[in-house]
Amino acid sequence: MKFHLLIFLFSTLASPNFSRNNGDEVLGIWQTDDGKAKIEIYKESDKYFGKIVWLKEPKNEKGEIKRDKENPDETLRSRTIMGINLVKDFTFDGDDRWEGGKIYDPENGKTYSCDMKIRKGKLQVRGYIGLTMLGRTVVWTRSQL
Repeated sequence: MKFHLLIFLFSTLASPNFSRNNGDEVLGIWQTDDGKAKIEIYKESDKYFGKIVWLKEPKNEKGEIKRDKENPDETLRSRTIMGINLVKDFTFDGDDRWEGGKIYDPENGKTYSCDMKIRKGKLQVRGYIGLTMLGRTVVWTRSQL
């Protein structure tokens, strides 16, 4: 009996569909690697998104609220940086990775393909163009608002 239980537990843990993470581990507030912003990762249906909820410097050098002035869509250039969905449309792959999403960089107005994974309690965010090796990884840390 003990032998069968051991076999069952081993086969369950070794199964490719088994994950310690149901995908919601990524939910919460994360501080960017440069400390300039905090992003709240949230879930809608089966997709994960992240919006800017805090900025270290919410105003520009003129004392005005920062706006999305680099956006290629002229109609969006007047929106404030605070509240922008920075990451969007991620799905959890069942193996501690969130894939198929996009990340927007308000500093240059560009959107990149993106994947995320949590390693040692840190969120590794990799933005890329085309192939994942043509990109850059930043590491966000869990934070409070």
